[in-house]
Amino acid sequence: MARTGLCDSRTLLDPKKTEERPPLRTWANTYGPRERRSCPDGDERRPQPRDKRITDPKRENQNPRWVRATVQRLPPCAEDEIIIDYSQNDLGTPDCFEQEAVLSHLQILQMAPSLRDMLPGLLRKEMEVAMDKLGLLYDQSYAWDVFSDMMRSQLRCTLPNAELPRPFSENTRAILVDWLIQVHEVFNFSEETLYLAVHLLNRALRCFKVSVSSLQLLGVTCLFIAAKKEECLLPEISELCYLMANTYSKKQFLRMERRVLGALKFELYNCPPIHFLLLSAYIARCSDKVVCMARYLLELCLLEGQCVVYLPAQLAGAALHLARKIIKEPQSPESESAWCIASTIHVGSEATLHSIMQVMATAAARASSRETRATFVKFSTSATLQVSLHPALSSAPCLLGLQS
Repeated sequence: MARTGLCDSRTLLDPKKTEERPPLRTWANTYGPRERRSCPDGDERRPQPRDKRITDPKRENQNPRWVRATVQRLPPCAEDEIIIDYSQNDLGTPDCFEQEAVLSHLQILQMAPSLRDMLPGLLRKEMEVAMDKLGLLYDQSYAWDVFSDMMRSQLRCTLPNAELPRPFSENTRAILVDWLIQVHEVFNFSEETLYLAVHLLNRALRCFKVSVSSLQLLGVTCLFIAAKKEECLLPEISELCYLMANTYSKKQFLRMERRVLGALKFELYNCPPIHFLLLSAYIARCSDKVVCMARYLLELCLLEGQCVVYLPAQLAGAALHLARKIIKEPQSPESESAWCIASTIHVGSEATLHSIMQVMATAAARASSRETRATFVKFSTSATLQVSLHPALSSAPCLLGLQS
């Protein structure tokens, strides 16, 4: 920590004493169904049919629709992404934009025309079931609308380039993120909180100047802001200051929080890649071990600064592809069909997908020998099926034709 200007914080993770750490949330806590909110007796809400929601013809003409899908030029890292344009005019049927958006993804699959015509409907049906089982929404009838919004809004979650302002380096950022992962584990926060905190940190580093001595304070502040948005219970500021060995006061902490929120203009939205990963894994009927391996590879990307330019759906797709290559489970015709449907979510070219998988494979091969080992220790427990100890990870680059 001394080389990066971070204070000598409390010891959080010890690879030799993992049994003393607080219990880790298993992937089922995030991946399993959640209890729905119960309505009062006699006041059960039922979704209205789609054709009866708008009864006023004047209002129906003013109802904005997403009507066409076009391909726009994105950064070099995301070549073939799909952006759905918004139109105020009613130029097509209500489901026109949904069909065209999915069909645009299928152009790179080179499959039979009959199967290509069937996939949009199959994907929509599977998406409704997946979101309902994962507890991502209350009303299943809005599942496709929510997914369409996720595909559009993920464009706001990328950065134009991976360059860091001076005097920070990739190693400095990786050490800070590794320490934040340990703090995240101590408070048993959700995965969404971790991804949002790192996203806010990446943006804040590029929005205003911060000294090396205040870098750790900035990281903890971003984690605290993310917890405010995603968590129900928050830690006391004094607890966070204690983890930083009381190097910073409560007044300094609150001042940094105001500075971060002001620089970001209170724009705290983030579409985490873990959501795309869980949806794809459910639709593809992946096993628990494949999902844990994909989560491990996805979290390793947080330490890699070059991954900030990729879309969340691309990161999730690459993690799931590589996890299937590493686990090598026997496939059945049903599982292959399910994977064919799930692969339509993964936007981007094959070259982009392969480049992300190379970054993940290289990071996984040297994770056990790196100084930043929080993610490696986190996924080496029985709660995560010890996926970080899988023997195939050491030769993961060889699966992609790279030197190990």
